[in-house]
Amino acid sequence: MSAPQKFFIDGPAGKLETALAEPDAARPGGIAGIAVIAHPHPLYGGTMDSKIVHTLFKVLLELGFVTVKFNFRGVGKSGGTYDNGVGEVEDVLAVVEAIRNQFAAGLDDLPLLLAGFSFGGAIQAYAAQRLNPQKLVLVAPSVERLKAPPVAGHAASTLIIHGDRDDVVPLQSVLNWAAPQELPVMVIPGAEHFFHGRLHILRRIMLDSCRL
Repeated sequence: MSAPQKFFIDGPAGKLETALAEPDAARPGGIAGIAVIAHPHPLYGGTMDSKIVHTLFKVLLELGFVTVKFNFRGVGKSGGTYDNGVGEVEDVLAVVEAIRNQFAAGLDDLPLLLAGFSFGGAIQAYAAQRLNPQKLVLVAPSVERLKAPPVAGHAASTLIIHGDRDDVVPLQSVLNWAAPQELPVMVIPGAEHFFHGRLHILRRIMLDSCRL
């Protein structure tokens, strides 16, 4: 596996600070796909270096994905300012397009996995409407607060992971969003919003559920 390389992508509101790592070229089965991870809320300390994002990044790389994380507009060294979730969806689209063009030239048939934590999970639900990913991973997604659209068209390929002690994004709000879509929700007992002491369970679920 390669060490993450950092660079900038041209985003709709300025440069987007991005990190990418590639799986071992000799990996059996080759590259599994492209995975793009969205971080938690920019106004509450969320960055691409957040602990959950770091965990998702490592697991998806281990699973053989060309794995990408980035800072939304106005975060870290990324240009622009927070845009209430609207511009942040455009940031995801710009990153996916750039990665496909720059790092996956000639590999247009590679599966796309979109993953996000909290705010980033809700953003990826929006992005999925336009990118049609093969897999959607939503960890403690703030779907109610951001009025996330349904992802029923991706029901068979959507993984939702939540803690039953989450007091930032209440479990019931996610169940209310998922139920009409007949989306299952994987609940980790004893886990709060940041999965303190439960990251190993999150990791295990990802390893079991994200092989394409």
